[in-house]
Amino acid sequence: MRRRILIVMAVMFGAVSAVTGIYMLGMRSGNRIVREAARRFHRGLGNPIQLRAAGATGAFTSVVKHRGRITGVRYETPVWAMPTEDGFAIATVYGPGTDWVRNVLAAGCATIVHGGETYAVDRPEIVPAEAARAYFPTMLRTIHREMGVDRYLRVRRTDRAEAPAA
Repeated sequence: MRRRILIVMAVMFGAVSAVTGIYMLGMRSGNRIVREAARRFHRGLGNPIQLRAAGATGAFTSVVKHRGRITGVRYETPVWAMPTEDGFAIATVYGPGTDWVRNVLAAGCATIVHGGETYAVDRPEIVPAEAARAYFPTMLRTIHREMGVDRYLRVRRTDRAEAPAA
């Protein structure tokens, strides 16, 4: 019985290692199939789980609140956002063509919940990694490089009580 358990655990470890390797290589190389599979997984399962704590004090992720550029539907997306001198830098893990990035760019504003505080932001722009990567801790910079994140969304805090996208 013990031997069977060890075999099952070894097979599971091997499978998880293989999936992780495929994921990292696919993300780094920009493989469209791997990126789309990862995006769908996160949209369906990962994001709802992350949203339970995202934006809270001490949370690993923040939340960007935005409206659909066509439907006007309100969305909340967990993101890796770090404060800058005048706003936030947000990693575009799946590239600048993802829906949430396109929604924020189209609206020109959004709301970010970070560290338990809510901030209205505007003036979104896509910036190269060199302009934003330094705002992130070493661990996230390494992850971003490994995943091939080469652009970030930069937004500025605004004095409005809350952006219309929230």
